[in-house]
Amino acid sequence: MDNKELVRSCFEKGCVQQDMEGALEFISEDYMLHDPTEPNFPGGREAFKEMCGGFFEAVKDVSCTIEDQVAEGDRVVTRWTFSGCQKKDLPGIPSKGKCFNVNGITISRVADGKIAEEWVNMDALGMRQHLGAE
Repeated sequence: MDNKELVRSCFEKGCVQQDMEGALEFISEDYMLHDPTEPNFPGGREAFKEMCGGFFEAVKDVSCTIEDQVAEGDRVVTRWTFSGCQKKDLPGIPSKGKCFNVNGITISRVADGKIAEEWVNMDALGMRQHLGAE
């Protein structure tokens, strides 16, 4: 499996199917996330699973789409669209039952056949506005 297929498979398992155990097969034990919306991410597979699980508990009618994907060397750049409707509070965003559509880009670094590190940049302001956050 090449790096693009690996990242796409992880995205499909974790985001589209919400199969976190399946997604973890593609994540390294010492995985690190660099994301301004998760400034205290401690690292590791379990932290990844908890973060994603908490998000999926708070959002219903989830839709995830990979719009573009480019790979070079050990890096894969994925442009994605994510939508859903908030049913529970998210960190800093009380639930008002509103829906959102957000775009973002993730740069994944692959090492030894696993996703070892990722940098995420998404339209967090747009998401907050969609959800009616102050």
